[in-house]
Amino acid sequence: MTRTKKHLIYKIPGQTYLWLAILIFGASSAVTRKLTEIGAQHFIDDRNPISLCNVLFVGNLCALMVLILIHWRQLNKTFFQQLSSKDWLSLIVVSILAGALAPGLIFQALALTQVNNVILVGRLEPPLTLALSVWLLRERVNIWEVVGAIAAFIGVTLTIILQTPTANMMNLGGFHLGVGELLAATGAVALVIATVVSKTQLSDIPLGIYGVFRTALGTVVFFFLALILYGSDHFMGVFSPFLWQWMFLYGTIIVVLGQSFWVRGLRATTVSTASLASSFVPIVGILAAYLILNEAPTSAQYIGGSLILVGIFISQIGNRRQATRGMTPTKQELENSMGFKGI
Repeated sequence: MTRTKKHLIYKIPGQTYLWLAILIFGASSAVTRKLTEIGAQHFIDDRNPISLCNVLFVGNLCALMVLILIHWRQLNKTFFQQLSSKDWLSLIVVSILAGALAPGLIFQALALTQVNNVILVGRLEPPLTLALSVWLLRERVNIWEVVGAIAAFIGVTLTIILQTPTANMMNLGGFHLGVGELLAATGAVALVIATVVSKTQLSDIPLGIYGVFRTALGTVVFFFLALILYGSDHFMGVFSPFLWQWMFLYGTIIVVLGQSFWVRGLRATTVSTASLASSFVPIVGILAAYLILNEAPTSAQYIGGSLILVGIFISQIGNRRQATRGMTPTKQELENSMGFKGI
């Protein structure tokens, strides 16, 4: 790269990188669903070569390679030797929850319900994280954060309970609950637990080591869980050239560009600025679902989503006030709070 090109790259504001990353991450759910629809039109041996499991597994491998290239300087033997057994246990727990269980549940939810539902129900994570942080960690919060969390929680609840009953819903004594929505909510709970553990045990772990370890262990755990749950032939299409040609595009945009922009943006801006940018992920996701999948929001999604967005922006007022007191989320917390990012 010439000196002129390097100079131009460093002249680009850090916030620009953040917003580019948010656009990519927000569109990831719609892109993932679109890829599976393309695969369904090109079956190989009566199988969809671009199944959700294949996308998650191959996407994680791509992400791992990118993260190692970005953060290889942090991956030194000396640092790992300094980690205590408690640090190792926390890293393993967070990696399984945030790197394997939550993505697996969210991918399965994408197969069963609308993308907008997965996005909106995933917003259950911030208010639950706030509640657990106050209860378990005795964190002090302001009224704006509380009101925002309550509004978002009510919005998620309305999104779930106002859905028109379909074949994929369970009838619980007259109350209809979608299986996809339930899986998305369970994935959000897994991310909540991972975030709380990160807060208490992993705040001093560099973002690079955290990301590489979580992605590596999460990929391995997901692979073996899928083998146990679905059988040894579940990944038969993972070597399909048709899968890899699409995953090359998916990996380049969602993984390489998304992760690279996000890391560069974090390095060039404050965490509070990144937190504000990340709050727009659900808005981008809903717009992407409409533009890519022609999935218009339902009345339940309009009602619940409006409350969720109000809650997000009220919470941002609270976050800004906390930031003035020097209380900002860690980069690991911010990573988990965005929910599904395509990997």
